[in-house]
Amino acid sequence: MGIIRLPSMISNVKQFHKLHSVLTRNNSSISDVPKGHFAVYVGKTEKKRYVVPIAYLNHASFQELLRKAEEEFGFQHPMGGLTLPCNEDAFFHLTSRLNTTL
Repeated sequence: MGIIRLPSMISNVKQFHKLHSVLTRNNSSISDVPKGHFAVYVGKTEKKRYVVPIAYLNHASFQELLRKAEEEFGFQHPMGGLTLPCNEDAFFHLTSRLNTTL
């Protein structure tokens, strides 16, 4: 028969609650991204966040934009997410063309 150590259990519960609060705090911005989508930041001066379908990744024009993002930002995106190096008008034009092909 095993002995239950109360101090050990209390410590584990405290660690669980700490981890849970960190995960829910960090995922609060991720939770609004529906399955099959991802968030991007767009804009030359003021970056705005948009949620786009993963299907965009299959299109050559969007892939070219991703290559430009890699060249400009590498893998260290200043917004903490995928930052696209274009203005909002260019982004809207591209996404409206992609939406007609989806």
